[in-house]
Parts: sequence; C-alpha cells; structure tokens
Amino acid sequence: MASKGRVLRRVLAVAAERSKWDEGHIWNTLLARPVGLSWNVFVLLPSPLIEGRLIRRYKRFLADVELADGSQATAHCPNTGSMMGCAEPGSRVWLSRSANPRRKYPLTWELVEVDRDRLVGINTARSNALVRESIEDGTITELTGYGTLKAEVRFGVEGSRVDLFLAGGHRRRHCFVEVKNVTAAVAHGIALFPDAVTQRGNRHLRELMGVVAGGQRGVLCFSVQREDAGEVRPADEIDPDYGRTLRHALEAGVEVIAYRAQMGLEAIRLRDRIPVVCS
Repeated sequence: MASKGRVLRRVLAVAAERSKWDEGHIWNTLLARPVGLSWNVFVLLPSPLIEGRLIRRYKRFLADVELADGSQATAHCPNTGSMMGCAEPGSRVWLSRSANPRRKYPLTWELVEVDRDRLVGINTARSNALVRESIEDGTITELTGYGTLKAEVRFGVEGSRVDLFLAGGHRRRHCFVEVKNVTAAVAHGIALFPDAVTQRGNRHLRELMGVVAGGQRGVLCFSVQREDAGEVRPADEIDPDYGRTLRHALEAGVEVIAYRAQMGLEAIRLRDRIPVVCS
C-alpha cells in the first residue's frame, strides 16, 4: 500500500500544478489544519469544476443545469438514490468535465450546496476512492494491518461484488468491506441511510453476515460526504427492511463504521469517525 509520505507528496505536486501556489505555500496551508486532526489523505476533484444552478434532476442519472454564462447543459448524475435534500431546483452545483470525447454527457455532477454554505458530495463513486485511500493512509484505523487491497471482488452466495477486499499482513482473517455514500440528513446533525428503498443494500448486508458466519470479517463503512453530520442512523421511515437487516447484521457480528468527510471544491478527505446509532 502507498505510504503516507508518498501520498502527501503526490497531493502537493498535483495541487501545485492546478494552482498558482508553489508546493511550499500549499504545505504551509496544510500545516495550518485544526489542532487534533491527523494527516488524512485527499481525493482530488477534477479541476476546474464548473459552477451552475440546478434546474432539475430526472431519470435518476440526468440533471439539467444553468451555467454561469446563462447556457443550459445536461449532466450525468452519478447517484441512484432519491438525493433527499440535495436536489432542490436553484441549488448551486459544481460539475466536472470528462476528457472522453465519446461520452454522451461530458459533464458529471460532483457537489451541491445545501443550507447556503454547506457542500455535499453526491458522486457515489468518490466514496469508494475516499475509503480506499483512507485505508492505505491509515486514517481508518479499524482496517489497517493488511498487506493486500483489491476492489470489486466477487463474494457471497447471491452473485455480489464487494467494494474492497483486504488480506495478508499481520491480520489473520480476510476482510470484506462494503462502502455506502451518505448524503441525506435531517436536523441536529443526523445523517440517514438509505435515502430510497434499497434491495441491493439489503443483499450486501446478507452477504456480509454470511462472510462473518464463515469466520472472516465483514465491514459496512458509511462514507459521509457532508461536514454537518454528527452521527448516522438507518432511515427506518424510508426503508424499514434495511433498518431491520442492519440491526440483524450488527447482532451477527458485522462491523458498522462511519467516517465524515471534510469537503472542498478542489479536494475531499475523510476526517474523523462518527457514531452509527441503531437504537
């Protein structure tokens, strides 16, 4: 796995390429992080992001956006959920542009501003990268100590693929990690998952329970791409079956953890663990 120093050097080099600052200036800025925060790895967003205003999100995977010059564009929406609270017309959004000329929709929706000044990451693919790099960096301490990390490995009895598979090192048991992106939230810093009925999420929990029954580790990791969340709870009013399955998984020995991200227009990082409350 990548060393923390190598990851930091990569971040500094890429950030310097994308800005007018030199690496020394960026390094000094990183040193000014709040006291108590560890060196978390960054997932750099495509640069520059394109700002706009959301007109509508529809057909699950599409969003119409008014750009700064007044023109309109249709962007790919990389989120299969309802995006509760994150798809209000008129919201400020930020898009990335693909360099692939074959894409029908070259723009991808990355971020949305909620409550006037809070960024939420809606691209579910970013969560897998965040968790993977935070494992390699040592930020997610529960998943350190392995020598091998693989993505999209087949597992279970229902034809599933696990997001991340860990093996080797000084750990005796293999570890199967399922990552879920969390964007929905209600009052008092409570983040919710899921934001829509998810048969797939239930299947993954069953597969993780099977892994644990076979003597290995099964881990569900909530990647919370919003800073205002203080805890994660199952959204029982949206999908009561998922809430019941999650509680059964906990009783069966599946480990359930949540990490909150620090959001920015140029980079995202997982910052700290927050509780998962299932009472």
